[in-house]
Parts: sequence; structure tokens; C-alpha cells
Amino acid sequence: MSNGAATPASALVLDFGGVITRTLFETHELTERALGLAPGTLRWRGPFDPPGDALWRAMQDDQISERDYWRQRTREVGRLLGEDWDTMSTFVRRARGSEPDAVVRPEAIHAIDAAHHAGRRLAVLSNELDLFYGEDFRERLPILSRFELIVDASHTGILKPDARAYRAITDGLGLAPADCVFVDDQLRNVRGAEDFGMRAVHFDVRAPAQGYRRALALLGVCADKPN
Repeated sequence: MSNGAATPASALVLDFGGVITRTLFETHELTERALGLAPGTLRWRGPFDPPGDALWRAMQDDQISERDYWRQRTREVGRLLGEDWDTMSTFVRRARGSEPDAVVRPEAIHAIDAAHHAGRRLAVLSNELDLFYGEDFRERLPILSRFELIVDASHTGILKPDARAYRAITDGLGLAPADCVFVDDQLRNVRGAEDFGMRAVHFDVRAPAQGYRRALALLGVCADKPN
């Protein structure tokens, strides 16, 4: 989605989980191996199998929040190990904490590099970066050092799609909303960005390359990988 403006935007603003990193739905095999669970134990697949994930459908219908969804999945996985997990960061650390780079999307690395080399500015707008991943995660994921601004509702308490979340980005970068291309895998957050005046891309986690191509096009940046 976009607001149709012809002039290339100046900044690429990315959600974190699902956009920069692969979702936990995509890495069940890695999670099961890391936690010592039998292959095929984790069957909930979210956007990859909505009919088979009633909790995901409830979240998409705004019956529960995204945080509610992951709290429930965290408790379920903890119980499989005979443990009481009450924070998403416990789940993420145990599932992928030892190799955080392994879950970064290669398409994200390419797009971030392409935008940076083209002189575009980079920012992250997340609802749960430190809440889900832990406050030391940024230091363990080198790609995050490329971003000049990270706005995280773990600390601000202002969740997308609240307009104040997007305003924190434009104020922090000193840019108008239309100068920013916002990318998120949750449609409600994309609509919030559009309502605020940003150009926005609804990122389909099932087709990451396509989403990044659309975002780079709005930035006037070539999406082709160098030979």
C-alpha cells in the first residue's frame, strides 16, 4: 500500500519481528531442536495456516492482541518442558538466543544494505522488541547497528497503530510522514501508518522478497541484488 506520492521517500522504517527476522512460525524446526522437543511438536502456524490456528484467527479479528497471542503460546511451550514461562523473552531466548543472526531474513539484509548505500535513512518501529527479545539482544544482532533510530513500545508504552508511535519516528528523524516508508506484517499497523500519512507496505511473511521490493521501489532504490 502507498499514498501514491511520486517523489521517492527518504527513510525506511521497519517493524522488527516478522519483517527483519523470520517468524517463530517459520522456525519451528529450529525451536524444537533447541528445546529438545520431538519434530512436529509445534503445530500452530499463524499466517501460514490460519484455519489450523484458532488463536491466530482471534488475534486477526481483534478479539485478542498480538501480545495476548504470544503470551498464550509462551505458556504452552513452557508447559511442554514442565516449566512456567511468563515472558515472551524467555521463549525467544531459549528458542533462538544462541544464534540470533540465523533468523534474520536474507531479504532484510539485502534491502537494508541497498537502502543504506542509496543514502536512505533507517529506523525501526516495534511494539515488542526488548519485551520479546530481551534488552541485550540489540548488542547481539549486528544488523541493528545500521539503524539510526529505534522506537520500541517496550519502553514508550505506545503501541502501533496509535498515531503517537508513528509520530515518534517522524519527530526523531525530523521528517514529514510522507518521507517515510513503513513496513509491517500486521495490517492494522499498516493502516495506522497510512492514516498518519506515511507510505506503507503490508509485508506478507510468506513472500518477503516481494514486500521488500515494494518498499525499495517507494524509496527509489533498485531492488536487484548485485552480481
